[in-house]
Amino acid sequence: MEFPKLDNKYFHWYNYFQQMLKMVIIMKYEQLENKAEKALLTCLADVPFVSIKKVEKMPLNDWADMRVKLKLPDGDLFLIVEVKSNGQPRLVRDAINQLLRYKNALPNSYPVLIAPYISPQSAEICVNEGVGYVDLAGNCRLSFGQVYIYKEGKANPFNYKRDLRSLYSPKATRVLRVLLSNPGREWKMQALADEAKVSLGQVANVKSLLADREWLNFNMNGLLLNKPEQLLFEWAENYDFRRNQVHDFYSLKSVNEIEYELARICDMKKIEYVLTGFSGAARMAPAARYQRVTAYVRQEAIENLALQMNLKKVSSGGNVSLLVPYDDGVFYGAKNYDWVKVATPIQVYLDLRGIRGRGEEAASVLLEEVIKLQWCHTHRLYSRCMR
Repeated sequence: MEFPKLDNKYFHWYNYFQQMLKMVIIMKYEQLENKAEKALLTCLADVPFVSIKKVEKMPLNDWADMRVKLKLPDGDLFLIVEVKSNGQPRLVRDAINQLLRYKNALPNSYPVLIAPYISPQSAEICVNEGVGYVDLAGNCRLSFGQVYIYKEGKANPFNYKRDLRSLYSPKATRVLRVLLSNPGREWKMQALADEAKVSLGQVANVKSLLADREWLNFNMNGLLLNKPEQLLFEWAENYDFRRNQVHDFYSLKSVNEIEYELARICDMKKIEYVLTGFSGAARMAPAARYQRVTAYVRQEAIENLALQMNLKKVSSGGNVSLLVPYDDGVFYGAKNYDWVKVATPIQVYLDLRGIRGRGEEAASVLLEEVIKLQWCHTHRLYSRCMR
């Protein structure tokens, strides 16, 4: 078989593009490495009896990223430093494996990992393996000889970096909602994509991001979410109720009457809807009295629904909030409670967390009385939470 010849003009342009891309990557890495060096030296500056004798930056792909020679009261010591652009647990473990190999090859040395942010989970991994860490947020732990430096509690200044935006994007959260709503189930990639109604590529992206956090187990039956509570909490921290479009109305009827009328009309007109917020929680784990009906409804149905329910549009003082969802995933897994459709406990929890005070209290009750019990009762991995 004869293959078509590659036009030399396009070949040179492609080669030029590859070279430029390589240069950009190297420049970005050098910037990170410079920041890492500054963070490490700032951390060491707090110890008066430690002096820096030499800082060596190693060539790319050759041994550790940096080697720092220190002068201590009892002799010299080398810091072997790996710099990573991501401090997620899985990547931290990989870096630690490298560092421990380097340490074995260089006597009288101490391994140190530096990343933009080292989470508490990643920090614990470092401590357990005897590896020091420093991050660009200001957290650090170094323990060698007579030196012990420990700083914690600095928040992640990189909260809106790409992987968080990617993991909690509308399509990605469809996958998260499926995983959290089906605890203990092992998923093949295609089955998960079909259930979440997203592409296989989207599932692969979510899988990679969760694996980096070590929140997944893998076996011949597929992938399994093993840290549901950590995932839910991080999602809640990055969830914004205001992404939904809110339409506020007022009705003379009671909350109970409004909810049943809304359900009746939507069922009759085949309008997709689910109750959420306090309206949803009241069906699963009632924790407080409430005076506002909250429901997700398709945008094209709101005007006609409000007309049939005799709802008055208001800018304040309303007792009915009809939400146009930021994504159709909010309708996933809806269940009937006394002839009324309610969103999944996961979705209701997220929406309640956005309401300060009583909303947070109701979310906590829902988590303890419904969500955690589902996790505990469904799979052996969660049986420990029943102890």
